[in-house]
Amino acid sequence: MSYETIKVETRGAVDWLTLNRPESLNAITTRMVTELRDYFGGLCENETVRIVVMRGAGRAFCAGLDIKEGSARRKEGEYVPFGGGMGFQGYLAEVYIRMRRCPQPIISLIQGPACGGGFSFVLASDIRIAGESARMNAAFIRIGLSACDMGSSYFLPRLVGTSLASELMLTGRFIHAPRALDRGLVSEVVPDVDLEKAAEPYIADMLRTSPMGLRLTKEGLSMAIDAGGLEAAMAIENRNQVLCSRTNDAREGMAAFLEKREPVYTGT
Repeated sequence: MSYETIKVETRGAVDWLTLNRPESLNAITTRMVTELRDYFGGLCENETVRIVVMRGAGRAFCAGLDIKEGSARRKEGEYVPFGGGMGFQGYLAEVYIRMRRCPQPIISLIQGPACGGGFSFVLASDIRIAGESARMNAAFIRIGLSACDMGSSYFLPRLVGTSLASELMLTGRFIHAPRALDRGLVSEVVPDVDLEKAAEPYIADMLRTSPMGLRLTKEGLSMAIDAGGLEAAMAIENRNQVLCSRTNDAREGMAAFLEKREPVYTGT
């Protein structure tokens, strides 16, 4: 589909996905949700894109839901998407599910505010790099709602522990870049102007891996977090390792290691 609120630039095997409503701090609209659902839904069957870098245009990552737009739609009686029987709630929630379901690792580059649903975009990513201006919060509780929304109650405790997650979600307080780094929520903090440059080493390292190995590592990590125990987690690991070991890329990787050279992977 043709995108209006997001911009996708493909550089080799990497998609640079930009939330592109800078005049509204990239606030989430129904149109943006439709476009993100389409984009992330298509990645599952995309063999050429190996990594996604997600960022926001202008001075914000994403300020959360565009409440003005939502209110205007209700007043005008416009159609509200029927997402999973939950109206717009379920329609938006599917974006985060598709972010986790797609096999490509997602790197989020965060500058300025990442609030509410925007914070959940950050949490649903695999690697997070913060600019010095980054500040994130579970904003839902500040507007009369539960802070447990868009996967925040699932992602946040797993990333920072229950104590800090409870503090942030029960108060709606912002967590700024230095504390986010200290608590392991982000991998590093850099000046805002250096965010793109900071992503490059992560991209380079991941592109040195085999395509299947990279995809199954994301899948394995996601499944192991919720595994019933050690044996369940190892069953996933064993399955993925057997799949990888039978590829030409695995043979190439081992040969390259023995020959002390960079492997040349073909995705087969």
